[in-house]
Amino acid sequence: MSQSTASPASVDPGEEWQAWRAERHRSLTSPTGNLALVETRWLPAGEEPDADAVRAGQPDSVTVTTLRRTDLVTGEPEHGLRLWDARSPAIRHFDGVSAFPYDPAWVLEATYTPVPGARRVAFEHLRDNGGTRELVVPGDITLTVDGREYTLSAFDDDGTLLLVFGDPTNGDTTYGAGRFLFVRRTEDDNRVILDFNRAFVPPCGFSDQYNCPMPPRQNRFHPAVEAGEKLPLFRDGFPAQH
Repeated sequence: MSQSTASPASVDPGEEWQAWRAERHRSLTSPTGNLALVETRWLPAGEEPDADAVRAGQPDSVTVTTLRRTDLVTGEPEHGLRLWDARSPAIRHFDGVSAFPYDPAWVLEATYTPVPGARRVAFEHLRDNGGTRELVVPGDITLTVDGREYTLSAFDDDGTLLLVFGDPTNGDTTYGAGRFLFVRRTEDDNRVILDFNRAFVPPCGFSDQYNCPMPPRQNRFHPAVEAGEKLPLFRDGFPAQH
């Protein structure tokens, strides 16, 4: 979303949130959005991906991209391919994402303490059968929720702090494996904003071809976080897990 030229006093946070919701819908349904991912194909050790060869013969709606990760057993690079279909069944049956009403009480200030040299924290991932992958956590986020202090670990996602968190709503009114939230920095290097109205369903909630990090113990809140996205909604009996 582009920055507004209006003065801060004239900006309606609720309207900004509605604009964010609209942009989320556009992103999710784009040709390489979360709903378009139909296959993640990991290659045998040492094999390099050939996206052009895989793309040959595919429908015009399909995009092929490459990715890599570290093999949990060998520690060696592992290469893969992803196939995205702009006309996937998930996109065609998608009805939107349910969400809690906007609540300014869930826009929270927090203290950010950088860690010299950063640190690597083990995050369990949804499809690694209990295995963990280390992600760079450049600092600690400290805040108080419902009278209880938490020290959270947000990892570096291409230069942006991404918080993976859980709360008692998971598996009930919100996505079972937890939710994501981008942490907003401020002009003060030691102060950040957590707007839980913008908490969102992770990519694995839209396609089982993703492998999302799960909330570590320190990122699990005791009170229910009744803000942000709840669950993806589909029409005509299309399964939420596909």
